[in-house]
Amino acid sequence: MIEPIVDMPPNTFGFRGSGKFSKSDYTEVLIPPLREAIERGEKMRMLFQIGPGFHGVEADAVWTQAKADLGLGIRHLSAWERVALVTDEDWVRHAVGLVGWLYPCEMRIFSLDELDAAKKWLAA
Repeated sequence: MIEPIVDMPPNTFGFRGSGKFSKSDYTEVLIPPLREAIERGEKMRMLFQIGPGFHGVEADAVWTQAKADLGLGIRHLSAWERVALVTDEDWVRHAVGLVGWLYPCEMRIFSLDELDAAKKWLAA
């Protein structure tokens, strides 16, 4: 499940992931606000928190995620400014370490107890 984090600084987006991500998590929760912001010409500063309850991505969501990455990421490279990943999951940290260089913007990884610091960095 992906849900918005409501107490984010102005001009930033925050999402929290837990359980398994479904196709509707992408199509109904994650993609619409990001697409709308890009269409308005806003710069993208996004925080994504993954806790210990994350169990992966459902099969039907994998293609949706890939299309979203292409549509919102590659086609709009200059829109992305910062991404903060907040997690204590070692496997997520290692995976991002391997592919983080592919992100079109500055990216930092924070631990769960550094959530407030991640929000401050994102908004700075």
